[in-house]
Amino acid sequence: MNNPMRVILSVALVASLAACTKKTEVKPDEPVAQPTQPEVPAVVDDGKYDASDLDTDSCLRQRVVYFDFDKAEIKAEAEAILKCHGKYLTDRPSAAMTLEGHADERGTREYNLGLGERRGNAVSSALQANGGQASQLNVVSYGEERPTCSDSNEDCWGKNRRVEIVYTAK
Repeated sequence: MNNPMRVILSVALVASLAACTKKTEVKPDEPVAQPTQPEVPAVVDDGKYDASDLDTDSCLRQRVVYFDFDKAEIKAEAEAILKCHGKYLTDRPSAAMTLEGHADERGTREYNLGLGERRGNAVSSALQANGGQASQLNVVSYGEERPTCSDSNEDCWGKNRRVEIVYTAK
């Protein structure tokens, strides 16, 4: 072998032996360095609603379910809202709500009170189907007595045909 090749092999052999040397261990008498900042516990999201979510969650902030004229059937666009509120009731067994049924000004007072109650019961049934308990729900009908709009036109009547979800316990 020639001289440069011997030098390269010698260097490689020394380097590999140096890599295999035993590292010095920390003696038990020496203090172990402590972290300077305290550890912050990680926030665990268990997927359950909290009482504060009533004001922050975009789905739970929606608390009005609208109905078609002379109907008490839940519209498809309200199903997502009722799923959120049903899950909230499931996650928070101490929560309770009043479902306030309303009707527009057309029809007799007695008819509109009955229609408001049927609408409230429809929302109650949907919430129970999504996990709420009957003991958490109270249905009240105001009929045409508490309109949100007082004009006599279809747009205004549509705003009055509703059930309002009012939390009485969070």
